[in-house]
Amino acid sequence: MKTLVLTAHPDLGKSRINRLWFDALSDVECVTTRDLTAIGGATFTFDIEAEQALLLAHDRIVFQFPFYWYSAPPVLKAWMDQVLSYGFAYGPGGHKLAGREFLILVSTGGPADSYHAGGYNNYAMDEFLKPFQQTANLTGMTYLRPFVAHGMAVADAAKLEATVPCMLAHLTDPALDPKIKQARINKALAEDPSKAAAVS
Repeated sequence: MKTLVLTAHPDLGKSRINRLWFDALSDVECVTTRDLTAIGGATFTFDIEAEQALLLAHDRIVFQFPFYWYSAPPVLKAWMDQVLSYGFAYGPGGHKLAGREFLILVSTGGPADSYHAGGYNNYAMDEFLKPFQQTANLTGMTYLRPFVAHGMAVADAAKLEATVPCMLAHLTDPALDPKIKQARINKALAEDPSKAAAVS
């Protein structure tokens, strides 16, 4: 599986967690990493044909970013507006991305317990990320379970480093597709019906 990681950070050189992830991902075979801020420059302008060709050359598309005001940094929105164009990603003839997998890698400053009903931010991360899930739906991509690292604003170096193997394991898991996982569960239950009885 070939994976394309599109990293959206205003200044990746000053990042603590996203720079760590970017560097780790850059060393993984079959993973292509791209710093969108460096590529798009001050005007956030992208070579649309080149970006679309990269998307078509990969099986799993990853958006990596810090969670800013309940969304992604503006460079990612600019990239989406230009590259996920009518006739390519949606609309008549716009099914070029259909069948690919789509994954979010995101870091938050606040702790995990602030992203729940009744917490400081009132809603779970899955709810905040719904626009990205709908983007996957519209383009025909399979939306995979996101990887979220919470509490990064106050994390020490050890905690930051500890996220790396977990993130890499998640991103490179070939069976993140929920249909694949469900098929494995169904197969296991068919082979041993007593397991189904134990949980019913």
